[in-house]
Amino acid sequence: MSNQYFEVEGKAKLNGSLEPQGAKNEALQIISAVLLTKEEVKITNLPDIVDVRKLIDLVRGLGVKVTKHSSSDYTFIADDIDLEYFGSKEYLDNAKKIRGSVMLIGPLLARFGKAFLPKPGGDKIGRRRLDTHLNGLKKLGADFQYNESTDQFYLGTDQLVGTYILMDEISVTGTANVVMAAVKAEGKTTIYNAACEPYLQQLCKMLNRMGANISGVGSNMLIVEGVEELGGTEHRILPDMIEIGSFIGLAAMTQSHIRIKDASIKELGNIPSVFQKLGIQLEFENDDIIIPEQDIYEIQNFIDGSILTIYDSPWPGFTPDLMSILLVVATQAKGSVLIHQKMFESRLFFVDKLIDMGAQIILCDPHRATVIGLERKSPLRGITMTSPDIRAGVSLLIAALSANTMSTIYNINQIDRGYQDIDGRLNAIGANIIRKSQ
Repeated sequence: MSNQYFEVEGKAKLNGSLEPQGAKNEALQIISAVLLTKEEVKITNLPDIVDVRKLIDLVRGLGVKVTKHSSSDYTFIADDIDLEYFGSKEYLDNAKKIRGSVMLIGPLLARFGKAFLPKPGGDKIGRRRLDTHLNGLKKLGADFQYNESTDQFYLGTDQLVGTYILMDEISVTGTANVVMAAVKAEGKTTIYNAACEPYLQQLCKMLNRMGANISGVGSNMLIVEGVEELGGTEHRILPDMIEIGSFIGLAAMTQSHIRIKDASIKELGNIPSVFQKLGIQLEFENDDIIIPEQDIYEIQNFIDGSILTIYDSPWPGFTPDLMSILLVVATQAKGSVLIHQKMFESRLFFVDKLIDMGAQIILCDPHRATVIGLERKSPLRGITMTSPDIRAGVSLLIAALSANTMSTIYNINQIDRGYQDIDGRLNAIGANIIRKSQ
């Protein structure tokens, strides 16, 4: 799969409906949570993407009985976990390939009192430290060891005990891990400075249906009263807000008319309003978002006339996963914008490819880029490029679809990690993306 690439025909004019896949970031937390109970858990609307399939394979290797009902619907029963396999080289090698594997340690520690973890893989978008996860679990009473020769973490406990935890950063996966450990800890755990993303709210709601006692859901202070046992449940994954934002950007860049169906608009926070600040028209019909064909979109300035600055921050701020999409969309807008990517230091390094395509971008430093919109007076030109991470990969795909000539994008396994059959779905509404193997 890693040697596949896209040939993308430019000047794409798309017209039709797209249904967003299930949310990748929610799915990885929810699959991890099945390890907390020996009873059956049914999950629907899972995205059929590489990272999700890898995590399902990991839990299957641990002994979870996995039944696939369709490409998006699965049943999991974790009643017979193989703890010997858990520490094996095969498990650790597989866990290393997906960053989401870090979220298995909380549930395994809570239920079985031990957890192994290699340094996980994932996107090359800067330092993504595990201290927040590990410090939270240590405060609950886990003993932590790091083996430098094997590059492995080990955590163990006789009994996790509830406590007050002030998270040292607002980490979605860190909060998820600590919550999953705390639900079976003895006594009360207070988690302050907790992430409050919709995906984390979904995890807490699911755990409560399983018999957990979590209050404060949706706020930055979660209170977890530990319980002895959790039961089974059914859970439906939200639509992926990052894919929804990607489709909004795609429609604007290619002057296309696209309807995004069943978008769970109330869960999107400020995503629609930030795209509207770039001048993109959005219409809302029931739970659908319609992006009409639009020739020119003009970036709004601040009220005092100063240049618009868009920056990422933890929920309910603007998600960092859509900053690269915004940056691409701004290249053909009327006006200028400063994109300030605060949370990851290497996520803007793909802009050199956009500059090669003819975009006017000043990369101020690893975190800030000023985009001077071309107002469609000079279309981007197709080039050969490589996708550095999931979100930059889709941003480059959007740029390529709007370009005036053919582009080639290598390393598309990065795109496949986060977007389900993206070429097939876009081709169905008028794109011409050819997947080839080297």
